[in-house]
Amino acid sequence: MMSDKEACGYCSKTTERSAEERKKLIHRLNRIEGQVRGIRGMVEKDAYCADILIQSAAVNAAVNAFNKELLASHIRGCVAKDIREGKDEVIDELVATLQKLMK
Repeated sequence: MMSDKEACGYCSKTTERSAEERKKLIHRLNRIEGQVRGIRGMVEKDAYCADILIQSAAVNAAVNAFNKELLASHIRGCVAKDIREGKDEVIDELVATLQKLMK
């Protein structure tokens, strides 16, 4: 569990994750990071634009898959818990988050 001091710099909230969930998310992020490094290498080697764009689209798909997994976990865990506890403001927070994701 992250302490408040380890939380993101923009908020004081944290989310407890199981070791398995954390491992899955980090694995996805590591793959995305590798894909981005690969694209940088393609640019450095003057690869054909269309080839770079295809790899960029793959990164977008990977980030979207990461977001879907994290969003589902957030709704099932954090949002549901807060609603059960009568913290309806979490709904506005969820709507704002979805609006940012859909830009």
